[in-house]
Amino acid sequence: MGRIEYSAEISDLLGRVRRRPSAGWPWRPGEAVPGGLPVKQSWGWLFAPDGRVLTLVNPKDGIVSLPGGSLEAEDRGDPGAALARESAEEAQAEIGLPYYLGYLYDRVGSANGGHECARVRMAAALRRVGPTAPDPASGRHYRRLLVAPGLAVELLGWGAPGLRQARAAVACAVARLGVPAVANEAIEELPPAGCRFHD
Repeated sequence: MGRIEYSAEISDLLGRVRRRPSAGWPWRPGEAVPGGLPVKQSWGWLFAPDGRVLTLVNPKDGIVSLPGGSLEAEDRGDPGAALARESAEEAQAEIGLPYYLGYLYDRVGSANGGHECARVRMAAALRRVGPTAPDPASGRHYRRLLVAPGLAVELLGWGAPGLRQARAAVACAVARLGVPAVANEAIEELPPAGCRFHD
């Protein structure tokens, strides 16, 4: 395995990364969300053409996340619509058609007022990102990094279940999006002015 490359500025940012404690939600790959189990969140593995994925770092607290969030009324119950909207709001990202990967079963229901719910995971092509801007919902101004999926799991702190999720995302992206099975391992911060990927 080659050496992972990144700038001194990214090294400083990664040195401040703080991982959330694992929630231990069971991962249900490829399974449809059962009827009656509400989908409350949708998060995405967004792939650049070289196989890296977009991760967001909140520089204030060092928390790393994938783009995504809660379904809103305007999404009409569609996790793909929620992912596209949240990606635009959080990362100023435009994505291609999202593909369903599976869901996490949240038995505690921390996103649903204490009632069980599903947290969907999807994969999509990252088409472009616009100029960086704060998330209108939270005011957070994320740093946008492209990293290999395995490293994303490490930064997210998701452990073995996260690695299984990343493998499902990569398999989908290789088959549906034409990305390489082995991603570029350089860590790159996207430019503040934005950039374009897939046409």
